Amino acid sequence: MKRRSFVKASILTSAAGALIPQISMASETFAKSGQEFYELRVYSLKNGQQQNLVESYFKDAAIPALNRLGSKNIGVFTGLKPTGQTKLYVLIPYNSWDDFLNVQDKLTNDKVYLEAGQPYLNAPATAPAYERIESSLLKAFAHSPKLQAPQQKPRIFELRRYEHASESAGKKKLEMFNDAGEIDIFKRLGFKPVFFGETLIGELRPNLIYMITFDDTDAHDNHWKAFGSDPEWKKISAIPDYSDAKLVSRITSTILTPSACSQI
Repeated sequence: MKRRSFVKASILTSAAGALIPQISMASETFAKSGQEFYELRVYSLKNGQQQNLVESYFKDAAIPALNRLGSKNIGVFTGLKPTGQTKLYVLIPYNSWDDFLNVQDKLTNDKVYLEAGQPYLNAPATAPAYERIESSLLKAFAHSPKLQAPQQKPRIFELRRYEHASESAGKKKLEMFNDAGEIDIFKRLGFKPVFFGETLIGELRPNLIYMITFDDTDAHDNHWKAFGSDPEWKKISAIPDYSDAKLVSRITSTILTPSACSQI
């Protein structure tokens, strides 16, 4: 038994020793490429009081503290026409993997943040600040490595999630965006993309998520009509390996409007 335990421990130690350099190399690669990471939070809320509490937390505590730590252009959004109480969507960019890993420890030591966020952070179980949080960690696309904040003016945002039947289908769809020119079509047609991200951790994987913005719902409809009839899009989508039937099993679209505290 002792020999068996020793062998098992040796295997685990060897595996860890092999994995750590790989993680380190991956972090260095992302740092050199300038690709950001995004945390996408979705707050389920019971009523307007909870919505006000969470929005106040981001306005007075979280956004200023995250800005001090180097996270800029933090987005806070509500549903445009929700059925019942809206959910709250929060997008937090990070410059690096290390920034994401260390953010909670740094916030815990930020006295200004802790004081300003006290109503949210210490909300009692009898009156919680929210019902639940769903979180996803995303890695920016290689062809769109950084978030592009649009001009601040009245506008709507569309958050789109493409789910895939397999990891290989997801990688092929990423190739379509990055290498085949799908992102360039969005930009050329004036969709004003905010970010594109591959979901590393989160629900309903494998999937990718991106955000685009429009002046209003009419502009939204007109842009998508132009996209569907665009000659370059027709050319790309006609390639058998890039057929949506092969690569995308479900598309979820959520139309959002920015909260008063949103930096996007």
